[in-house]
Amino acid sequence: MKKLKCFGMLFIGMLNVGFAQTQDSTKVEKLDEVVITDTRFAIKRENSGKTVVKITRKEIENNQGRTLAQLINSKSGFEINGTRSVAGQNLGYFVRGGNNRQVLVLIDGIQVNDPSLPNNEFDLRLIDLSTIETIEIVKGAASTLYGNSAATAVINITTRKSSKKPVSLNVTSVMGTNQTQDEDDYRVESFTNNVSVNGTLNDFTYLASFGNQFAEGLSAAESANPEADPFSRYNVNLKLGYEFSDNLSITAYGSIDRFKTDIDGFPPPNFTFADTDDRFESKQKRVGIAPKFAYKNGSFEVNAAYTDIERETISAFGSINEADSWVIDAFNKYTFNDNIYTIVGLNYGDYKSLFAEEESFTSTDPYANVVYVTDIGLTINAGGRLNNHSEYGSQFVYNINPSYKVMVNEGYAKIFGSYATSFIAPNLSQLFGFFGPNPDLEPEENLTIEGGVEYNTNDGLRVNAVYFNRNEENTIIFGSNGYENATNDATIQGFEVEAEVGIVKDLSISANYTFTELKDGTRIRLPKHRANASLGYDFSPRTFVSLDAQYVGERQDTDFSTFTNVDLEAYTLINLYFSHKLLENNKLKVFVTVNNLFNEDYSEIIGFSTLGRNVSLGFNLKL
Repeated sequence: MKKLKCFGMLFIGMLNVGFAQTQDSTKVEKLDEVVITDTRFAIKRENSGKTVVKITRKEIENNQGRTLAQLINSKSGFEINGTRSVAGQNLGYFVRGGNNRQVLVLIDGIQVNDPSLPNNEFDLRLIDLSTIETIEIVKGAASTLYGNSAATAVINITTRKSSKKPVSLNVTSVMGTNQTQDEDDYRVESFTNNVSVNGTLNDFTYLASFGNQFAEGLSAAESANPEADPFSRYNVNLKLGYEFSDNLSITAYGSIDRFKTDIDGFPPPNFTFADTDDRFESKQKRVGIAPKFAYKNGSFEVNAAYTDIERETISAFGSINEADSWVIDAFNKYTFNDNIYTIVGLNYGDYKSLFAEEESFTSTDPYANVVYVTDIGLTINAGGRLNNHSEYGSQFVYNINPSYKVMVNEGYAKIFGSYATSFIAPNLSQLFGFFGPNPDLEPEENLTIEGGVEYNTNDGLRVNAVYFNRNEENTIIFGSNGYENATNDATIQGFEVEAEVGIVKDLSISANYTFTELKDGTRIRLPKHRANASLGYDFSPRTFVSLDAQYVGERQDTDFSTFTNVDLEAYTLINLYFSHKLLENNKLKVFVTVNNLFNEDYSEIIGFSTLGRNVSLGFNLKL
């Protein structure tokens, strides 16, 4: 409780700093910000009825030296478990009380997932943050537009764009320590590098990049004599585009993302968690194509991708997984006028995975959505989708999402709400996999209700609060005999509060708080209270400093030595970031990151090591 009070004082104090300053600031025109993911149209935030988090390229550059999962984990509603442990630690996406199977990831507009994983999720460990242009996160149900799994959040990742110059070079390199709270030798044991060559030649655009990460020195398991569990990853990306005319363009891309890591496990005969020589390797190859034909008031677009997946676990419970998927999303967007936006599409997915034998399923989903922006401040976003699953037949999901705004001085205030359903089919691994499969599983169905308010001004202040309530029917759990449907419905409710303050010139402040309550059922590693705060200041056009804090409240985890749930204490982590641009035209930037500044001793997952104070040094060169 003392830590919660301490964080609360920091949260309030950081906001007070912003409000106490005089108006010698430059206006930041926040009202012109547009969001896309909640409607698939570029509309002003004031006309959106969803909670949308937008991570810009500037914010990504101010977090160099961190991972994609660590950056997303600083946003309200999110608890990505595993981001504070060894680099190869499995990640758990606990969003608004849900888990991995209820979060959908898009890369350049196409759904990505792994049908051989129990929760069908996409592994964020595969992605290099340097390859990303922007990230938009829509919280709450979005199954109408995006289909299966989009029940608690959609993470829409847009990869880097090509430079307008004929040839452009971008190089980022980071090295740093990788140690627990008990170590203080600060050996350099973590390295991350990325190089990108890109440009535009008349109507042709290209981008090619290579990245790698290596970290050692940290053991996954806490033990008296820990042994290092190294992690290594490489990424190869190629993206080509050609504009045939003002109306017709095409983009093609390919990528190879691979990582391997040592892990610790439960060796026989005692099956207690300990240091072992276990290993895990994951490799994904993706190719895709995205033609677009634009015409007056609309466009017809196709996003198509093929993914090949290979994973291997070498342990007492080892397995080899091979999977592939085809995803095609074809849709027509049409704007009748400045007020009515419509989209009609068909999404097709073909998923295969090899277990004892090859298993597969397909989905064919027609969908439609309309956004009506009235002249009196009312916006209605509504739509429906017919999930046609080869194993489970047809399921209709829908949403209605109204919002109402009023202009206030140089800003606006709005209220918004949402009523939406979601359908989550069991994954191939849950039905036919190596561990506890159950071919008789029923699909999970979610009903989500939201209501919120937002106040946004043209001089850089945005405050919003939202209440959410989600009911899960046929929740898929792992029981004593393997995967099964829970006998009782689960209900999760809570609220989020966010604030961004940019009233003062060169000073940016943001803070968020999330309260999540599980009314029925039990869940591990889910904190009831969670908060983040960040303060950034541009001392000059070349020098930037930020300080951020993260509070994670008490929660429960399972102690597998006794198979009982135990309470984990709350903790607060403070991180520091500094960057300075050396060359003229800001071509060379150096930066320093200090994570867990006060070397907090805490537990994220019972039995696993956590990161202590670690320092990273890096540079970014643009030519």
